Amino acid sequence: MPQPGNHVKTRPKGQVALGTNVAVGADPLQKTLARALAALDSQAIRITRISSLYHTPCWPPGSGPDFVNAVAEIETTLPPDAILARLHAVEATFGRVRRDRWGPRPLDLDLLALGDLVLPDVETHTRWRDLPAEEQATQAPDGLILPHPRLQDRAFVLVPLAEISPDWRHPILGRTVRQMLAALPATEKAAIVPISGPWESLSALVKSFETQ
Repeated sequence: MPQPGNHVKTRPKGQVALGTNVAVGADPLQKTLARALAALDSQAIRITRISSLYHTPCWPPGSGPDFVNAVAEIETTLPPDAILARLHAVEATFGRVRRDRWGPRPLDLDLLALGDLVLPDVETHTRWRDLPAEEQATQAPDGLILPHPRLQDRAFVLVPLAEISPDWRHPILGRTVRQMLAALPATEKAAIVPISGPWESLSALVKSFETQ
């Protein structure tokens, strides 16, 4: 029975998108994502659920090899900027150099959402969310935008996200993941093909590659 003054601190939940379309050494792309999740998992950031791994067309079309993508749910004690710094640090250990926007990459980790937090504010978020497509390839925000401003547009994010957080509701748009996914064209959703999973356990995902 809980004792007075002995309260467990709530760990906010968030979602992280993972992607890769450049092999790291001899590892298959799926193994890169498993290794990246294992590197991210820590006392401060706990991996609690993992979607299926998906084969997805490269984005934007023609920009490089096709991707393997997934989404993981996290629980964390870190503030958003510290989470982002940790994601970038893990990317760097896999050889990611943030140079060409939307170019081929050995690892891409994006913080999609952290509960119902909006950063930096609704007005700024709306401006980046509504940025014309021709400007998205050349402009990037100086700071963290939450929820991710392209989240609602991308089947390769929403399909795996719907596996693990279908009822998460966008704090500005007011729509759930399930509703945002339903609004996308069927052809875009059909192109996202599951490879394995979903994974309730990080250890199970990592173990699946032990003999490879």
